[in-house]
Amino acid sequence: MTEPTRTPGSRWILDRKDLDRLIGSLKDRGYKVVGPTVRDGAIVYGEIRSDQDLPIGWTDTQSAGAYRLERRADAAVFGFAVGPHSWRRYLSPARETLWTAVRTGEGFEIRPTPPHDPPLAMIGVRACEIAAIGVSDRVFDGTVKDPGYVARRERSLRIAVQCGSPGGTCFCVSMGTGPAVRNGFDLSLTEILHGDRHHFVVEVGSERGAGVLEGLPLRPAGDSDRHDAEAVVAHSAERMGRTFEAQGVREVLANNLEHPRWEIVAKRCLSCANCTMVCPTCFCSTTEEIPDLSGTSSERDRRWDSCFNLGFTAFHTTSVRTSTKSRYRQWLTHKLSTWHDQFGVSGCVGCGRCITWCPVGIDLTEEVAAIRVAPPPAPTAEKVP
Repeated sequence: MTEPTRTPGSRWILDRKDLDRLIGSLKDRGYKVVGPTVRDGAIVYGEIRSDQDLPIGWTDTQSAGAYRLERRADAAVFGFAVGPHSWRRYLSPARETLWTAVRTGEGFEIRPTPPHDPPLAMIGVRACEIAAIGVSDRVFDGTVKDPGYVARRERSLRIAVQCGSPGGTCFCVSMGTGPAVRNGFDLSLTEILHGDRHHFVVEVGSERGAGVLEGLPLRPAGDSDRHDAEAVVAHSAERMGRTFEAQGVREVLANNLEHPRWEIVAKRCLSCANCTMVCPTCFCSTTEEIPDLSGTSSERDRRWDSCFNLGFTAFHTTSVRTSTKSRYRQWLTHKLSTWHDQFGVSGCVGCGRCITWCPVGIDLTEEVAAIRVAPPPAPTAEKVP
């Protein structure tokens, strides 16, 4: 009997004990495998050399301004929500050399710096992160293309994981970005634990993904397996930690730039930029020139910046946004309102990172809900008799 073809759209069963063989198949094809691992008291992204590098048996508890790792009662491999890292750290690194100017006999020659990163296999990509990469594609691969981002993106392979453990600050359902991974992946894994059964339902999303499965001990998924996989996502959708009224938010923020809530939140905000550093779609950056001591060459580096930094809008030593209120308002209105004008989508995918990793627990879902309430009318002067 001929084995069914592993084509895009087909579903297969991979036993837990064979997960390491999938990682080995990626490495054999020249990919550097990166994914979730436990380090420094959090689940962060790093190199995965074997399945033992993954956060087996770990989960996380998240709320506004709080994150804690905890042990699970089982040996789930992907039984946690997203951590402080996002995939932009690989697709658009925190620091990158754009080009080098080299002195020649006739002046300086500009030599672009091609990306030298190995092709990446990103394992454990959630639905909200797939959506975030789609947003970043509009930023870096739109009318003006960023060659480094485009090269890394085209060479990367994405192995998604259907979310089975949403966090206390997640609201992807409200943003229409999850928890189900529907597209934008090469392979998708749904982890199933039933008693002594532990396996993954694998969906093929591309020809490249199908190629990775060659030689692996798979069996076709049946109707009951598909039902189990759908139940995992449905259960996650019912356990979102936050809800957010996305309808009309663009106009709500644009029409309430002087709402008193901006002043209230500014008294709490530290302008620390944590929210922009953990956000998977923020893209603010700055550049700096780094000449060598001999004066024969100079590098132009790009590094992450933040609209919360006082110097980000500095012109001739004067910042345009000097108050915390103005910087927080810029961030939130750009993310949820004017991003639509620039890129045709929201800049928020509902991952909840900005809520979890804010030191003072500022919750954008609460802030927008408060701004939706009409501000109190201005007091009228009493008439003098």
